[in-house]
Amino acid sequence: MDAIRIERLSKTFSGAASRKALDEINLRVGMGEMVALIGASGSGKSTLLRHIAGFIAADPQPSQIEILGRPIQHNGRIVREVRRIRRDIGFVFQQFNLVNRLTVETNVLIGALARLPLWRRLTGCFPRSERELSAAALAQVGIGDKAGERAANLSGGQQQRAALARALVQRARLILADEPIASLDPESSRRVMDMLRMLNRDHGLTVVVSLHQVDIAMQYCPRTVALRDGRVVYDGPSAALTPVLLQQLYGSAARELIEAEPDTAHAAAQRFGAQPRAA
Repeated sequence: MDAIRIERLSKTFSGAASRKALDEINLRVGMGEMVALIGASGSGKSTLLRHIAGFIAADPQPSQIEILGRPIQHNGRIVREVRRIRRDIGFVFQQFNLVNRLTVETNVLIGALARLPLWRRLTGCFPRSERELSAAALAQVGIGDKAGERAANLSGGQQQRAALARALVQRARLILADEPIASLDPESSRRVMDMLRMLNRDHGLTVVVSLHQVDIAMQYCPRTVALRDGRVVYDGPSAALTPVLLQQLYGSAARELIEAEPDTAHAAAQRFGAQPRAA
């Protein structure tokens, strides 16, 4: 069974300047994979992730999106059972999506709401077992000492790790991360990517993460899917994404994805303190 199966997905945004954000996307992601989704600005990365999560309906034409063997969209219609399917999807937003006035612990416990009775959801009275799960998740992402602080007091990197702890408490089986390190400094970016890899490796979660930096995709994700103008232009090993190939795929827009260094593998090594592999 695939974690994600997409067939003929298209999305057109209407308006003064009507444009096709996604154009006949076909994609499969296997259980337990960690996949990078790359592309220049406007390539369709965020739109694709939101369709997978059932936040946006596709164009009304033959198409299918399945999550863990269950349809979440069919022919441009989101299924009625979408809320139940979303229990298995942890969506990590670029801007963290935490409630600043609430404590970190409460923000993480929100991940458990879907499986609690209505009275607990209305009162915010979480059982001890869920609080213990929250404490364990916060410890696992390295911010166990921040449980009682307001979310607003955390740094950007810490807030993003709290969002990942929430996905753990949710007991998600699929993580969709929409440019989770776009607004973070290099050290915080490394920590967040380490956490995503931990969720994939130690918990067996399937992870799809959209990135703007090819060097990070190469460092963390064995497979990369590249989008351009709403189409898949590459789907294969991340190690094959040389600057030359990126130039072929994106032309001048490749500058957004390639760091200043001429060798992307060496750029990744310098950024993360690892030794580059010999060609």
